[in-house]
Amino acid sequence: MLNVGALREGFVLDHIKAGKAMTIYHDLKLDKLDCTVAIIKNAKSNKMGKKDIIKVECPIEDLDLDILGFIDHNITVNIIKDEKIVEKKDLRLPKQVVNVIRCKNPRCITSIEQGLDQVFVLADEENEVYRCKYCEEKYSGHRNK
Repeated sequence: MLNVGALREGFVLDHIKAGKAMTIYHDLKLDKLDCTVAIIKNAKSNKMGKKDIIKVECPIEDLDLDILGFIDHNITVNIIKDEKIVEKKDLRLPKQVVNVIRCKNPRCITSIEQGLDQVFVLADEENEVYRCKYCEEKYSGHRNK
């Protein structure tokens, strides 16, 4: 049995779809943070069969919950203080994401103006559809399906 030590302070990302931990690691830019990160892949799960888990020893403020909610809003975020879970955060699809996805419309202003933020607004929550703020281009290729 693999044993990963307890966190003094930080957060645990649980219920990550098996095989997606490294994608989330890079999307959250955890490689840029100066903190300890443990990635557990293909852990047994009664609920999911197999799952990934990421343990991060740094303050929760360093985590962009909007990006995480966009990647997979079914992930559970456990906040740890003094080696105990003090809060569980449920994620939601963010109403807007900035510079997470790029507009594929070659006529969109974001394709021409390189310094312009890529802004997508949640258009259909049930179907997880986002639209470009500038040209209404549809984005529904959700990242963690």
